[in-house]
Amino acid sequence: MNGRFTRHLDSVDETYFQHLRHAASFSGWMALGTVLCLVHAVVPFLFERSGSRIIERLHDRMVVNRAKLSHPHDTQTRNISAVQTR
Repeated sequence: MNGRFTRHLDSVDETYFQHLRHAASFSGWMALGTVLCLVHAVVPFLFERSGSRIIERLHDRMVVNRAKLSHPHDTQTRNISAVQTR
């Protein structure tokens, strides 16, 4: 059980409480996005981009930033290469 419990935490390099905070934050944003999309479904001129913006923000936090944290050297190398080619 302990291995199953910690495997994901180890893979994202977070403690239990860090993961709890991040997952709860994502849950809150997703719930808000759900409500805004439902309101938009009923009243199409309200919240036209709110759901999409929340998804983009969450994607950046979950995928893009985690990739940067996992491979900081790769990101620096790409940034240096981009500057050199200008």
